[in-house]
Amino acid sequence: MDDAARAGASPLASIDAVERGLAGAGYIASRQISTAVYLAHHLQKPILVEGPAGVGKTELAKSVASWLKRPLIRMQCYEGLDESKALYEWKYGKQLLYTQILKDKINSVIGEADDLAAALGKLHAFGDVFFSDQFLEPRPLLRSLQEPGGAVLLIDEIDKSDQEFEAFLLEILSDYQVTIPEIGTVAAIVPPIVLLTSNSTRDLGDALKRRCLHLHIGFPDEKLEAKIIASRVPGIDARLLRQLVSFVQQARALDLKKAPSVSETIDWAKVMLLLHISVLDADLVRDTLNVLLKFEADIEAAGKQIAAITHKARQVV
Repeated sequence: MDDAARAGASPLASIDAVERGLAGAGYIASRQISTAVYLAHHLQKPILVEGPAGVGKTELAKSVASWLKRPLIRMQCYEGLDESKALYEWKYGKQLLYTQILKDKINSVIGEADDLAAALGKLHAFGDVFFSDQFLEPRPLLRSLQEPGGAVLLIDEIDKSDQEFEAFLLEILSDYQVTIPEIGTVAAIVPPIVLLTSNSTRDLGDALKRRCLHLHIGFPDEKLEAKIIASRVPGIDARLLRQLVSFVQQARALDLKKAPSVSETIDWAKVMLLLHISVLDADLVRDTLNVLLKFEADIEAAGKQIAAITHKARQVV
C-alpha cells in the first residue's frame, strides 16, 4: 500500500497500521500487543493487560490515546473505590442552592392550585429538575461514555479494587452503557477503547475476564528492549545501549525481590546520557545501581556480581 492509500485508510485498518501508529507515538509494540489493540477496536472488547510493574501497561493506553488523538480518561483503582468516585455523583451544593431559590419562589410555583394534591403535583414536576443532567457530575466511567468522538478509558490496577467493584463494571464492559436510576440508561455515543491493567496482586473474577481480551506484557527480549530504549532516550550511544540492555537482561536472571523493569532501564539510560557516559564500567554501575534496583537487599545481592556482569556486557558487539 502506498502512502496516499494509507493516508485515506482508518488508523486501525490493519495490525501493521496499529504497529506503525504506536511506533509513531513512541511505543514500540510487539506483534501480540498490536494484534490486541486491533481486535479490541474491531470487536469492541476491553483489553485486560497483565504483567509485572513497569513493562509498559499504562504507557500502552497513553500511547493509543496519543496516536488516535482521543482523550485519555484514567481511573486509578484502590481498595474502597465505589460508584460515586468512578461513575457519577450529584452536585449537592448546586441542588441546595436551587432548593433555596425554590423555597423563596414557592408561591409563584404553586400558583392558583385549588387543593393540596394539585399543589403537590406542581412541586413534584418541578422537583424532577433536581435529578437531571445539569446537576450530574460525571466521573471517569461516565465521561468515557459521553465523549462524542470516543475516548481511551484506562482502568488502572484493577486488581487493587474490591470484587464488588469488579461486578459493578460488568455492564459497562459488556454493553458500553450504564444505568443511572434517576435518569435512565446512558449508552456510549462512540464506544471507548478500554484497557484494564493488573499487576496480579489478586486473582480477578471469571466474569470480568470473559468480557475482556487477555494480553500479557512481560519483560522484552534484548532486541525489543534495545528498540524501546532507543525510542525513549534519543541520542544514546549505540554501543552503550547494547551494554545497558545486556546488563539489565543479566540482572533479571538474578534472584532479586524486584527485577528491573523497562521503565527503570529507561531511567538508567537517561542517567548515562546525563553523565556523558559512553562505556559501562563497574564503578559507575555501583554508583547508579539505585536507579535500576529499588530494594537495598537487591542492590547488595547484585553488587557481588557487578564486575562479572559488567565485563560480560562490555563484550557485546
